[in-house]
Amino acid sequence: MCGYIRRHVDPRTLNEFLALLGAEGDYEGAEDETAKIQHYYPAFGGDPKRTIDGLLIQKGGVLKQVDATWWYDCREVGGELEVGQRTTFNARNLTSFYWRDAIRHRRAIVIATGLGEGKKVAGKNKHYLVTTQRLMLLGAVYQEFPGQKYSCAIITRDTHPRFEPYHDKAFPLFLPYNVEFLKLWMSDAGDEHPQIAQLLSNPRIFADLAITPVKTFKGELATGLTEFLHADERDRC
Repeated sequence: MCGYIRRHVDPRTLNEFLALLGAEGDYEGAEDETAKIQHYYPAFGGDPKRTIDGLLIQKGGVLKQVDATWWYDCREVGGELEVGQRTTFNARNLTSFYWRDAIRHRRAIVIATGLGEGKKVAGKNKHYLVTTQRLMLLGAVYQEFPGQKYSCAIITRDTHPRFEPYHDKAFPLFLPYNVEFLKLWMSDAGDEHPQIAQLLSNPRIFADLAITPVKTFKGELATGLTEFLHADERDRC
C-alpha cells in the first residue's frame, strides 16, 4: 500500500515532460534550476493540507496541474475540505461502486521519483524506499469540489510477483513511458478501453527500481543493502 511519495527532479525536466503531453503552463518553481526534494504523505489525522502537489488532471480536454488532498474521501464544508473516515489514500477495488465513476472519468497522473512501501517481516514492520533514475508515473483518480479544491487516491492493483518481498498485499499502478498511452489515460476513454483495461489487469514495472530498507522514508537512513528490480523484460527501453 503506497503511503509515501517523493519528488526530487529539477523543474526543467518536469516542464519538458508536461510540454510533451501538452499540459498548460509551467511547473511551479520553473525559474529555479535546483531540484528540491518534496515529501508527500496521506491525510491521516484529517489534515486536508496534506496534498500531492502538481497532480496532473484533464478538464474539458485541457491538461492542468492541481494540488489535491491525498485522501479521496473528502467533502466540502464552508469553503474548506473535510477529510472523511474511510481510508482512501489508495484506490484498489476499482469495480466497486465507490470507485467506478472516478476510474472511468477522473483519472490522473502523479509525477514522482520515489515511493514508500512496507511489509511485516518476522513480526516487525519493515519500510522500503523505492526510487528510480527516471520520472515515476503513477496512476491516480481524483474528485473536484467547489472553489477548485481536489482530493485524490493512488491506484493500486494485485501484487507483482517480483515486488512481493517488499509489499505482498498490493502494487502501485505504474504508467508506461509512452506518450500516446498517457494521453489516452488522461482522455475521456473509459476503463473498458482495451489498452487501459490491459494495464489495470496486468500491472508492470516500467523502470529499473532501487529498493532500500530504511528507518523512515523522509530521513532515508538505510537499515540494509539496496536491492534492484529491473523493468519487466518487454518494457525495457
